[in-house]
Amino acid sequence: MSDKVIYVMYDDDEVLKDGAKKLVSKGVKINEVFSPFPIHGIDPIIGVKQTRLGIMAFLYGLTGLTVATLGMRYFMVVDWPMNIGGKPNFSYLQNMLAFVPITFEFTVLCAAHGMAITYLLLNKTLPGMPAQNPDPRTTDDKFVMEIRLNENPSMSEGDLDAIIKETGFIEIDKKDIK
Repeated sequence: MSDKVIYVMYDDDEVLKDGAKKLVSKGVKINEVFSPFPIHGIDPIIGVKQTRLGIMAFLYGLTGLTVATLGMRYFMVVDWPMNIGGKPNFSYLQNMLAFVPITFEFTVLCAAHGMAITYLLLNKTLPGMPAQNPDPRTTDDKFVMEIRLNENPSMSEGDLDAIIKETGFIEIDKKDIK
């Protein structure tokens, strides 16, 4: 089964935002927007849900904090205690202040790497994955809005074309995808 997709190209992000507002106000569902840089304010217009990446960052940081604490306790207190600068080495609590920099750095390391990997997995942009960009010009200076006909069942292709013509686009492309 194939689906028809309409790609509407703009040369200015403000024109795209205004066009998206017009389309959404007339009941058109916009599937995706491709742009060379983030367009602030487009997410609520096209109905993109708020990300939960911050929650995941907290969980990855908590994992890093736990691993660092357990690791330092094991290495410095249980496995191979060392007397550094006359500090007692038989209790983690007595040495905790010396471990704060390492704990902080490991927490940040785990949070940053976890967020980056999660972001790449959720967006399907890991190295080696095929690109899903409809037009290579969107990596330079153009903006493309993707509208799928099967997500707008109440409108015909002609109705969509008439509404799109009011938005100030520079180019329109229609494709059948499988």
